[in-house]
Amino acid sequence: MKTSHVAKLSPLFLFIILIQIVLLSNAFADGFIVVMPPHPRPLPSWHPFPLEVKFHKVDVNIQEMSAITSIDQEFYNPTGMRLEGFYLFPIPDGAVINKFSMYINGQETEAEMLDANKARAVYEDIVRRSIDPALLEYYQQGLFKVRIFPIEPYSTKRIKISYRQILQSDNGTAEYLYPLNTEKYSSKDLEDVAIRVSVSSQTPIKNIYCPTHEVDIIRKDAYTSVISYEAHRARPDKDFSLFFRTDHSKIGISAITQREHEEHKGFFLLDIAPDIDVKENEIEEKDITFVLDVSGSMAGDKLKQAKRALSFCIDNLNKGDRFEVVRFSTEAEALFKTVMPANEENKRKALRFVDDLRAIGGTNIEDALKLAVQQKDVSYRPRVILFLTDGKPTINETDEDKLVGLIRKSAKSSVRIFTFGIGNDINTRLLDKITTTTNAYRTYITPDEDIEIKVSNLYTKIQSPVLTDLKITTDSGVRLSEVYPQELPDLFKGSSITVLGRYEGSGTNDVILEGRLKGKLVTFRHKCAFSDTESKNDFIPPLWAARKVGFLLDQIHLNGENRELIDELVELSKKYGIITPYTSYLIVEDEQRRVVDRRLRFEEQTMGGMVPKSSPSYERMKESVSALRGLSGAESVEASKDVQSMTSSNNISQNISAEVKVEDSMGNVQGANQQVKNILGKAFYNNNKYWIDPEVQKKKYNQTVQIKYGTEDYFKLIQEKPLTAKFFSLGKNVKFVYEEILYDVSE
Repeated sequence: MKTSHVAKLSPLFLFIILIQIVLLSNAFADGFIVVMPPHPRPLPSWHPFPLEVKFHKVDVNIQEMSAITSIDQEFYNPTGMRLEGFYLFPIPDGAVINKFSMYINGQETEAEMLDANKARAVYEDIVRRSIDPALLEYYQQGLFKVRIFPIEPYSTKRIKISYRQILQSDNGTAEYLYPLNTEKYSSKDLEDVAIRVSVSSQTPIKNIYCPTHEVDIIRKDAYTSVISYEAHRARPDKDFSLFFRTDHSKIGISAITQREHEEHKGFFLLDIAPDIDVKENEIEEKDITFVLDVSGSMAGDKLKQAKRALSFCIDNLNKGDRFEVVRFSTEAEALFKTVMPANEENKRKALRFVDDLRAIGGTNIEDALKLAVQQKDVSYRPRVILFLTDGKPTINETDEDKLVGLIRKSAKSSVRIFTFGIGNDINTRLLDKITTTTNAYRTYITPDEDIEIKVSNLYTKIQSPVLTDLKITTDSGVRLSEVYPQELPDLFKGSSITVLGRYEGSGTNDVILEGRLKGKLVTFRHKCAFSDTESKNDFIPPLWAARKVGFLLDQIHLNGENRELIDELVELSKKYGIITPYTSYLIVEDEQRRVVDRRLRFEEQTMGGMVPKSSPSYERMKESVSALRGLSGAESVEASKDVQSMTSSNNISQNISAEVKVEDSMGNVQGANQQVKNILGKAFYNNNKYWIDPEVQKKKYNQTVQIKYGTEDYFKLIQEKPLTAKFFSLGKNVKFVYEEILYDVSE
């Protein structure tokens, strides 16, 4: 490998290049205030973003493909100086803005719209006064600009903006993108952040999906939905992205893809959702068995809450359902001895049976499972079991593998066993194996949580199945692989299923969804575009990686560790920034061992550079290993919940666990999300010396280019390879591999 430098340019040309870079990106930022240095003598430590953003509220109204965005922001001057600044609002890429209005402290203010040439001069002035690499993230073609003076000491400025734009549709799926990345423009966390999006269409809305934030979705009817996001004392660092699809089909399938140039495999995301107006005859009639542990340890509030939960479920059985109730302690007893119609008489019997339950005796899980899974008649109906327990098996069979084997042997058709583990003195591995084997979901209820709420919430979600035994395939033009979840769950009214995976091939192909309804095989076909090159959806690779990491963690939790699993886990976690306590421990151990063996340079570590072995953070990570291996206890319960959260991860905010703490260069402890960022689908780590690309460690590059930050060489590279600006925006010291070249940027 050789080291080289790029040619020199004149200082004026450097600034012009930087301004062009800032203006040409397809990303954009929400409005922010750039404060000019005080006159007549600028302070040595002056920063152009001293203001705090107190709140940031966004209201979006989307009708068909037209979106009106209204923004309400309040800025606060925490300094003792009167300031002058400019409010800059870069125009969203591709937006056709036919109305832009601005109010500052209640007064309508005229904003100057600048084309690319005039905007270039504004950015050049900002860069000349204070070169900040973070600006490199915001390439743009034009902006609105308003001078704000005065900004009095310890005072606020409230700004309201509205604009209209036309959304773009890709193969029937539309995206709305709002620039919420305000981290670099507020000197403190925002007190309140709120986004409310109303979507209405004359065509039924099928799929709604937000891959960037945890949102609340309320479907008012088939044609109107409201999506909302709220956070308090937060510093947003991701733009808000929302996808939706409208069509008249019974089952909607929305496809989004990501594939870098010349990559052999791409990444896909499929969102599957039923019609909101599912008719009664389109809902599967189900057989459901409620199984409740009434051993002595359930006495008191636990049993009272559990009985109320079962009563709620029984009261809300669908017309045509059949059901059974099983109680177990030292022995197990079934109410009806078989599933019975959910008529009023049988429901009254069941409610009396539940009300009479008393807590006494041991825990005979074997007999309870036998009664629950047996079925005397062969039926096309989906079979569901809700299994509640607060203990470990103590009577008859206690071996977890044999108990799971009993389910496989006794169940004559596919059965979904949803488990509820109450408290911490439970065998998490047994419950997790049961749900994994039956393709269901586990829920753990801590001592301070309400059993009734947890059980009733889950039952409400699975109350009305509309399609079971699902399978996804494509026609011969595209091949899917590494799909997660590996087995699709059943589809229920009011819910959706998100599928992530890899694909080979390209073009518009049929995605074929097969399932069973009323015992008959039904098929749905949707035309979906699988791109040969698509780089704007870079959130998909880390989402896919999170699902796969969750799957691997589950395998380790259920079946134990082996070297192949651990190596794959470390590679995936490091490459895509999937940070859990367990994966962090593995990465730190691996990197620090290789540093000692002189197989890795100290400054090229990722997690190893920010978690000293002497730190409390390292000890917490170490404890996570025993938690994942454990069978019971609070730590084992939390580990199981974390793993399931990862296997069902639907947005990138879940990719970095809040439990993982690291140290910055000053020794301050903070969340890992402050030190790990995802750029163009891959992770970068701030190891307190560099922002490091994990690809650097592999040494699979042909050349090394060393560049000094802010020099002529720096801007020459940006001009020649504009995408590198996104990496440069991380900071003044960055190491990354791009097109088989290692770039070493430092002050």
